[in-house]
Amino acid sequence: MKKIAVYPGSFDPITNGHVDIIKRGLGVFDELIVLIAHNPNKKSLFSVEERMEMIREVIRDYENVRVDSFDGLLVEYVKVAGANVILRGLRALSDFEYEFQLALINRRLNRDVETVFLMTGYKWFYTSSTIINEAASLGGSVKGLVPEIVNQKLLERYSTKRGIV
Repeated sequence: MKKIAVYPGSFDPITNGHVDIIKRGLGVFDELIVLIAHNPNKKSLFSVEERMEMIREVIRDYENVRVDSFDGLLVEYVKVAGANVILRGLRALSDFEYEFQLALINRRLNRDVETVFLMTGYKWFYTSSTIINEAASLGGSVKGLVPEIVNQKLLERYSTKRGIV
């Protein structure tokens, strides 16, 4: 039986830290589903379709990774997808407290779903989509912190917002 894990997040945008978790997750699981989960509490820079397109480009060399989106309970998606594991990346201790709460509620909602945590690589420990967006919005370079296609999309998006063409 294939070991399938769902790696959920907003991925707005996908960072090299996310890519690190995907690559390392493939060492543990036969297949990964990168799931863009709808979070009504976050205002997104990129549409779901734009994020899916960027992720597909970034992971195009991995046959055992697919991209999807879902607007509902994560444990329901996991069940429908034929998986039983939620993969989550951790950076700092502050991440753990929140992620632990999510893992507990998901476990309560569906006892058949496990959550597996991977620590992000040390190079990406302080990288987050929020910090990337903030730096890029102010004209800072995020080259090397995100895949090149994402860097280009950020440059385009923020140069347009700042009126730079």
